[in-house]
Amino acid sequence: MDLIIYYCSETTMTSSTPETLSKFVQFCHQHITGQERKEAQTFLDRFFRAFGHEGALEAGATYEEAIKKGSKTGKTGFADLVWKPRVLIEMKKRGEDLNKHYSQAFDYWTK
Repeated sequence: MDLIIYYCSETTMTSSTPETLSKFVQFCHQHITGQERKEAQTFLDRFFRAFGHEGALEAGATYEEAIKKGSKTGKTGFADLVWKPRVLIEMKKRGEDLNKHYSQAFDYWTK
């Protein structure tokens, strides 16, 4: 899976250790195949755990945040994870050209 992280404050995730990050990487190698829709929330929850949180929801983040007029067609879009005012994460399947999606993440963050 590939990520676009739009903004991340310095105090967002500071409790990582080499052990927690290594455990996260091992988990990803064993269980994450790059299928965004199927694995995004599992990946993100483990990502938050790697940085010292109990999980994404416990830290105050929300999954699939509805963003009005956030899509290219002007309809409601959905950001994979929003943790205002700290970070927005938009995920794409492995190998996707992320250059095509930076404006999408920017639009999500500013709406």
